[in-house]
Amino acid sequence: MWVLLRGGYPLRILLPLRGEWMGRRGLPRSLAPGPPRRRYRKEALPALEVPVLPVTATEIRQYLRARGIPFQDGHSCLRAPSPFVKALPLKDQNGATASFSLFIDKTTGRFLCMTSLAEGSWEDFQASVEGRGDGAREGVLLSEAPEVEDSEEVRRIWDRAVPLWELPEPEEAQLARVMFGLTRVTDDTLRRFNVRYLRPARSLVFPWLSPGGLGLRGLKLLGAEGQGDGVHYKETTIPRPGVYRNLFGLPLISRRDVEVVLTSRELDSLALNQSTGLPTLALPRGTACLPPALLPYLEQFRRIVLWLGDDLRSWEAAKLFARKLNPKRCSLVRPGDRQPRPLEALNRGLSLSRILRTALPAWHKSIVSFRQLREEVLGELSNVEQAAGIRWNRFPDLNRLLKGHRKGELTVFTGLYSTPCRANRQWEDHIHQTVIDTMQHAVYVYDICHVVIDNLQFMMGHEPLSTDRIAAQDYIVGAFRKFATDNSCHVTLVIHPRKEDDDKELQTASIFGSAKASQEADNVLILQDRKLVTGPGKRYLQVSKNRFDGDVGVFPLEFNKSSLTFSIPPKSKARLKKVKDDNGLATKKPSSGKKGAVPQNSETCLDQAHQPCQPDPSKPSR
Repeated sequence: MWVLLRGGYPLRILLPLRGEWMGRRGLPRSLAPGPPRRRYRKEALPALEVPVLPVTATEIRQYLRARGIPFQDGHSCLRAPSPFVKALPLKDQNGATASFSLFIDKTTGRFLCMTSLAEGSWEDFQASVEGRGDGAREGVLLSEAPEVEDSEEVRRIWDRAVPLWELPEPEEAQLARVMFGLTRVTDDTLRRFNVRYLRPARSLVFPWLSPGGLGLRGLKLLGAEGQGDGVHYKETTIPRPGVYRNLFGLPLISRRDVEVVLTSRELDSLALNQSTGLPTLALPRGTACLPPALLPYLEQFRRIVLWLGDDLRSWEAAKLFARKLNPKRCSLVRPGDRQPRPLEALNRGLSLSRILRTALPAWHKSIVSFRQLREEVLGELSNVEQAAGIRWNRFPDLNRLLKGHRKGELTVFTGLYSTPCRANRQWEDHIHQTVIDTMQHAVYVYDICHVVIDNLQFMMGHEPLSTDRIAAQDYIVGAFRKFATDNSCHVTLVIHPRKEDDDKELQTASIFGSAKASQEADNVLILQDRKLVTGPGKRYLQVSKNRFDGDVGVFPLEFNKSSLTFSIPPKSKARLKKVKDDNGLATKKPSSGKKGAVPQNSETCLDQAHQPCQPDPSKPSR
């Protein structure tokens, strides 16, 4: 998932392209289920709502004290008496004291009442306390229930599903167990978690139950289809994840439980609970997102172990989620050959309790032992493709250069094809109060992985270039660099180039301002446009900096007016070529001798016939 920040326009949340941030490993040789391809419903996620003035934990505490409201300081939430349970009993369905059943998120101020299920923003809570507005008592703030159509569909599917042990044919039940890797999961475990099987869809059905287990709020279906010698898995959620969020296994949690293991799949929760007897919960959207609305349900635990999977992306997601949950109480299970995901570990006869004892504390991330550092390097070498990031579907040549789109990096994009917005508003004095707060909110609430800033000049206005203006730009670039690193989020910063002669190509030095932008950036992309007298200009994308492995080069682009997108020309004879870096060293040997070969020079361009232009004899080669 990624978010676009553009001057003059609201924030927009875009669904990822197929495979973005949710890549799959190859299916295992056994029939144990691998990471499924998630198939969500067509509706888009809700618009990103950012408070005009973000609230802080200090301000929340000050407000509660000023109003005489007692509160308890928790791991990620503040716990206070609920104003929505006056007419309710002093004990809720789980036996919790109703007077302290309100949880307020320290980061966003959003609240949830565990007893009445009322929820809302910090402004809603203030309005309720001060007697303004309609109030939650009239249902305004009550937790959104699934839509009527979804409720009917949920009930219809649930009623048609049956437990595996009640299937009329024993062979069918055994085949289902083999398809989903449940040969070692007992009927008692399936019965305890209330897992059923939908015969027409050949899918396991996992229920999402309301607190206390008294109401069916949603379902997740895991389907299996034969694919060659392996099995293909897909997930379907009803209702869509943007409407309802829950934790699988929540009704089995007791007030006395102080430790829990979080998994990314329901099948892993079954295996863990059966093997260790520990409370286990499965996140509704796997490694894609940990919604803050779930944090109150995890507040009671003094220790949380995150065992999300067996690949590098699961490890990165575990570290990201630990920040929300308070790293001081979190431990992480590092993926490895002897530490696979829980269901596979159960099927291989490994000790899940022993693996849990090897979990590493998430706190003190800046203090790293040699053993931890060695395992980090080994993990990246063992998962080269995942360490390289998410690959583009439409730009294979970009994959050959940058290898992938990685979290925590800063990309500077420049070119001549976007016009700066004319604005008198200057943001250099408000970078932390406005843009950075917005980005922090997006990362915290939606686990955003990519932020696009369009563009730097808009944020700074259009005053004449001066020393103060250059210093302000350097400060802003440094702020974005720090944000990308601290939040493990990729930031793409659009910066318009300086004015250059029409017959000259753009260089890294053409980026507006000082050299700090190109120095701080991990990647520098330049959209080139070579004007031709005889016809339309030729456009191509140049990778002039690549900190990951140093490969740089160019490849042609074609603009499609119908879709308003760039793509690689379908019949272009020009091929991707690696070019020299700033030290004059060729990063890789070019495929010379082929028609349309590009010279190894950072000033490379293509003429109208896709042939390399002759170098300018007056310009010394690097």
